[in-house]
Amino acid sequence: MEHLDLEEPTLETVDMHTCGEPTRIVVKGYPTLQGTLLEQRRQAARKYDHLRRRLMLEPRGHQDMYGAILVHETELVFSGEADIGVMFCHCEGYSLMCGHGTIALGRFLIDTHDPTIFPRREQLKVDADNRTTSLNLHAPCGLVQVTVPTTADGKKADESRPVSFISVPAFTTALSRSLPIRHQDLWPALQKKHQEHPYYVKVDVSYGGTFFCLVPLEELGFDEGLENLDLDMMKNIASTIKNGVLENFPNTYQHPSLSPDQCELYSVIFTDAKNGKPAKGSEGAELGLCIFADGQIDRSPTGSGVTARVAASYAKGERKPGVKWTYHSLVSYANQGSGAFIASINSELSLASESEGVTAAVTVRVEGQAFYLGSSKHICERQDKLGRGFLLKRSHAPVC
Repeated sequence: MEHLDLEEPTLETVDMHTCGEPTRIVVKGYPTLQGTLLEQRRQAARKYDHLRRRLMLEPRGHQDMYGAILVHETELVFSGEADIGVMFCHCEGYSLMCGHGTIALGRFLIDTHDPTIFPRREQLKVDADNRTTSLNLHAPCGLVQVTVPTTADGKKADESRPVSFISVPAFTTALSRSLPIRHQDLWPALQKKHQEHPYYVKVDVSYGGTFFCLVPLEELGFDEGLENLDLDMMKNIASTIKNGVLENFPNTYQHPSLSPDQCELYSVIFTDAKNGKPAKGSEGAELGLCIFADGQIDRSPTGSGVTARVAASYAKGERKPGVKWTYHSLVSYANQGSGAFIASINSELSLASESEGVTAAVTVRVEGQAFYLGSSKHICERQDKLGRGFLLKRSHAPVC
């Protein structure tokens, strides 16, 4: 393709999926950024967002695409606390943490031995007895500890066993908070449930590397299970609830232990505790639907969302350390449990601050499996305006 008139750079990626949710890993070609990881994230959004659009949006991606950009140098890599950094991205922008992406990265970073992709790969510690290799990933939320099952020599990941990660401390900022729903935003099931004004939905807000609004399905007024509901309707309800939390409860997605860049409400997760088959070795199960960004639906159980849900269960006194629980997405639920995540509380701790006092928190271990889909080199010809990224939505003209 030497004769083509191309915009720089050419981006090389490896595509994987975790329970059907894609992770497009950018392994070569992305510009080198400067500063702390959060500063690099701001620089990426300000100066190189056209590269995110190129990879996430159509015609190379789609409305529900997800990506991970490897970052060789961060402040935690420099200090020796982390082995490599990452920035997560999607069709609307950038996220602070991604569990399904971390699971995919864990396997990929063990399998690669290319020092231009992972300079510190050969420094990783191998546990030959347990046949695992550990790595520390610096995500925008903080340090994430990843354990990857491997061959005895640690040279290759073992795809038959799950990758696990322990993210940053998770905690809950609101439990059963009554969120008012405006009359113009009502859906029939909620109107039927309450019969008359005021209309409200009780929500939890919990942090699992980013903030999630958690809504039990019964709060919405639906009798049927989550798997039977119309997804476009659920997107609209999620948008209503997210906007309501942003407007009415701004203090719930902030905490003194976090920087302003880390305080954002990422997603709404609808939970269905009545459905879901426990995986072997776990004591219970539940189903969930995560809707984030501009109506993106997570095919996976959402690893950071699972972390937040475990923290909320802990805050309610419903979950104790060491108890394993199975978390299903619509995809894993429809496929006999294939792709479900298993999570448990790893440790209990307290976060102290002058303004908030002591916040009870937990660290959570999440397990799941990821698989390869392919690898690509992505080019963009100078005359190709559509190749720079667009989205075709059902009710709109293409958005470029």
